[in-house]
Amino acid sequence: MRNSEFNPKSRKSTFDLLGELPGQIIALVKAELDAAKAEVAGKAKNIGLGIGLFVGAALFAFFAALVLVALAVIALALVLPLWLATLIVAVALLLLALLLGLVGRNRLQAGTSSDPDGVTESIRRDVDALKGVGKYEH
Repeated sequence: MRNSEFNPKSRKSTFDLLGELPGQIIALVKAELDAAKAEVAGKAKNIGLGIGLFVGAALFAFFAALVLVALAVIALALVLPLWLATLIVAVALLLLALLLGLVGRNRLQAGTSSDPDGVTESIRRDVDALKGVGKYEH
């Protein structure tokens, strides 16, 4: 600030400045919240678009897999009757589905089974130790 712009009468008192402080803090918080909302909205838009594109890619991959299944039937039909080629491909797909289902079931059971020495039991022992109940190390 240059000396020519300085006007001692335009200076505010400390009480006036302290009186303006809550309003300025509220304005700052509102501005920060608006900036955060804009940032989150932009990110949400990009995330939504990305998820939509992945769904589209998965849909086209699904159709490509169907075409490859048809190709397998046609290729086998060159050396076998069409009904037998179709039956072989269908059985192979059913076996693959069964295998994936069994592996998925085993993973679900492993993920949901209780672990006697796991975290829950460890927390229970800690709580018992805090209460002074049960067996615990001193």
